[in-house]
Amino acid sequence: MKKNKDLENLKIQTRRREKIKKELVDKRWVLTIIIISFSISFSLSFVSEVTVPNFNLVIGIIVSLLFILLGVLFDIIGVSVTTADEKIFHSMNSRKVKGANIAVLFKKNSDKVSSFCCDVIGDICGVISGSTAVTIASLISKTTSINLFLMTLITTAIVASLTIGGKAIGKSFAINKCDIILYEFSKFVSHFYKGK
Repeated sequence: MKKNKDLENLKIQTRRREKIKKELVDKRWVLTIIIISFSISFSLSFVSEVTVPNFNLVIGIIVSLLFILLGVLFDIIGVSVTTADEKIFHSMNSRKVKGANIAVLFKKNSDKVSSFCCDVIGDICGVISGSTAVTIASLISKTTSINLFLMTLITTAIVASLTIGGKAIGKSFAINKCDIILYEFSKFVSHFYKGK
C-alpha cells in the first residue's frame, strides 16, 4: 500500500517537473543553437575537407585524433557543468575568486552549456573525425593493396570506438571531479569574458 502511494507521489512530482520544463523551453535558444551548430559544423567540415586530403597519412591521423580529443574534452565539460555543486561557486564568488562568477553563470544555464558542449561541439567533432577517418582510409588504400571498403570500415570503427571509449572514461572522471573541472574551465573562460 505504502509502495503504491510513494509511486503515485513520484509520478505526480515528475508530471509537475515536466510541465515546468515545457513552459521553460526557450525557443530563441533552440533557434540560436541550430544556427550556431550549422555555422560551426559547416566551417569545420569545410576546413577538414579542404585540408585533410592534402595531408600525409600521419598528419591526417593526428588531425582525426585531435577532433576525437576535442569531442571528449567538451563532453567532460558538459557533464561537469550539470553535476557540479552550485553552492560552492556562490561561496567562491562572494570571496571574489577568479572565475567563480562564470561558474555560477554556467551552473544557472547548465542545460544550455551542456547542450552546447556535449551536443554541438561533441557531435560536430564526432562527425568530422568520422569524415577524416574516411579520408585516412582512402590514403591507406592508395598506398597499400587493402580494399577501400574494408579500410573504411576499419578506420571508422576505430574512430567510433576511440570516441565512445574516451567519452565513457571522461564521463566518470567528470562526475568525480565536476567541481574542479567547472572551476578550471570557468577560470580559463574568465580570461576572455568578464561577466556581470
